Amino acid sequence: MILSLASCHISYKFTGASIDYDRVKTLSITEFVNQAPLVYPPLSQSFTEALRDIFRRQTRLEQIAQAGDFSIEGAIVGYDLTPVAVQEDAFASMTRFTMTVSVHFENNADPDKNFDRTFSAYTEFDSSSLFSQVQDDLVRQLTDDITKQIFNATAEDW
Repeated sequence: MILSLASCHISYKFTGASIDYDRVKTLSITEFVNQAPLVYPPLSQSFTEALRDIFRRQTRLEQIAQAGDFSIEGAIVGYDLTPVAVQEDAFASMTRFTMTVSVHFENNADPDKNFDRTFSAYTEFDSSSLFSQVQDDLVRQLTDDITKQIFNATAEDW
């Protein structure tokens, strides 16, 4: 009985990635252009690097400049502030910050998994805070959320 238990092998992956590394070896992510009406200059580069970083940390795909087995490109199409929770004095006590990213994904190993999709995330902050004071933290938070969504849709096949 001990020998039979010793021969059992259970394998778990904690990254969540369901990539067939025999067929998919490379990844290319082109820079996400900021096409939002409200432009935050460092967003394009910081978003692209965050997306590359999540793949670097959670997969063993080799990142190349173009024509990877997985190819991801897109644009930041929304960067919006909207008042929410309006008080009786007609001023909003909270503001919603929303970021939207359009993604074109090609899986050259399995073209049936290609897609064009929009990913979005939002957070709310106290309107008494100046957006310029909280912007960097909020951008980082929404970037993390959206890059996880993109990773889930591509590498985890959700």
